[in-house]
Amino acid sequence: MSSPPGAPTPAAPPVEKTSIVIVGTGFAGLCMAIKLKQAGIHDFVMLERGDDVGGTWRDNHYPGAACDVPSNVYSFSFEPNPNWTRSFPTQPELFEYQRHCARKYGLLPHVRLNAEMTGSRYDEATSTWTVSTRDGRQFVGQVLVSGIGGLSNPAYPDIPGLDGFQGQAFHSATWDHTVDLRGKRVAVIGSGASAIQFVPQIAPKVAHLDYYQRTPPWVLPKPDRPMKSWERTMFRTLPITQKLYRWLTYWTLELRVLGFTRFPAAMKMVENWGKRHIAKHVKDPELRRKLTPTYRAGCKRILMANDYYQAVARPNVEVITDRVQAVRPHAIVAADGRERPVDVIIFGTGFKVQEPAPVGAFIGKGGVDLGTLWQQTGGEAFRGTTVAGFPNLFMIVGPNTGLGHNSMIFMIESQVRYIMDAIQTMRRRKLASVDVKPQAQADYNARIQQMLGGTVWNTGGCKSWYLNAQGKNTTLWPTFTFRFRGELSRFDPGSYLLQGAQR
Repeated sequence: MSSPPGAPTPAAPPVEKTSIVIVGTGFAGLCMAIKLKQAGIHDFVMLERGDDVGGTWRDNHYPGAACDVPSNVYSFSFEPNPNWTRSFPTQPELFEYQRHCARKYGLLPHVRLNAEMTGSRYDEATSTWTVSTRDGRQFVGQVLVSGIGGLSNPAYPDIPGLDGFQGQAFHSATWDHTVDLRGKRVAVIGSGASAIQFVPQIAPKVAHLDYYQRTPPWVLPKPDRPMKSWERTMFRTLPITQKLYRWLTYWTLELRVLGFTRFPAAMKMVENWGKRHIAKHVKDPELRRKLTPTYRAGCKRILMANDYYQAVARPNVEVITDRVQAVRPHAIVAADGRERPVDVIIFGTGFKVQEPAPVGAFIGKGGVDLGTLWQQTGGEAFRGTTVAGFPNLFMIVGPNTGLGHNSMIFMIESQVRYIMDAIQTMRRRKLASVDVKPQAQADYNARIQQMLGGTVWNTGGCKSWYLNAQGKNTTLWPTFTFRFRGELSRFDPGSYLLQGAQR
């Protein structure tokens, strides 16, 4: 509809042109930006939907939030932190570490805050990507790097009547610290990695906690401890000692992949360990039965906690294994037919891992929507990084790059190295675009799926977020992480359709 005569012409959305657009300022986006700066490339912007850098570790500030990977490997190899206070990092320390990296490497001038990407589109005529944000801004660049990751969009269950709940409700990833849980009847829905951390923090405060657990996780003791002052002093004065500590930690974790992939029967020892952990802290046989998994350890993510079983064994906690059937204005109805009154609902239901590219987020050649494409095929990318039909788009923590045994920072640094080589190849050879060949992508993914076939993740007898609705493992890397780094050691132009720059 045209504007009436004399009406002012609507202002065009502001457009910022650059060479490279990075979406996200978590570990992936920060690593990409740092390596660009170190290579002397400064014409890039970083889009952040929040009001500060940090990504997952900014947003997930629920009580007890911490990482289950040791501090010295869950940090950049080029930016060691000798001041970790614990052997496993907590959320506040991880968030501050990310902010420190952004400040130290001069990234803040490149960051555009409150710039939530609503969509991006590739222009075949100009070989550029246009990224739109919720506040109406647009950013145009030759290269688009997605660092949004898989743990960025909370997943909520579809429960009848939830909209009519008159109490307070929130997800663990959007924790509402203004809600006072003391003396309240609280329902926790979900029993994943977040829940086993925050449930022990809130159980002593609430009047009663209904803990809705569909499938129990395997939970092992967490070998966490405070870092001794002499250790921190040693790391500061003799950095080589921290590098050695990191190297030893990496290889200790790396060997665990053998149990997941080549010797799944070895996971029986893990199960026995987990059962002893339950028996030590849970004396009631019926509760012990509810908390003991019936699937092979490793099929779902193995969790670590030292206070979880003590918390769920408290007299004011009820573990409910029946499905949530409906929500009433002040109660929850489970499949057993009981209506349990509740004041606050907390969702510990994880993230939309199987929707790494929301519909409308990335529109490639011929108007193809990556989100729609992946709904049909399951997430597929070449080396977890590039997708056929989406030139100049690079994904960090893309399909089949996730881990069940080691640090994702290692994978991120491996992908960034590959992307940097691609960008420098494009500049050196004056290429307008690089687009992975469909056959190269198909061959790569066929090999990955074949390797995943006999792993505990695919055969362990559980339903996990590793697998999509069709049972395809679109999430995990199937072998040693050093093999992933080897595969991405250099950008290989022969696997790509190359388009020269227009004259």
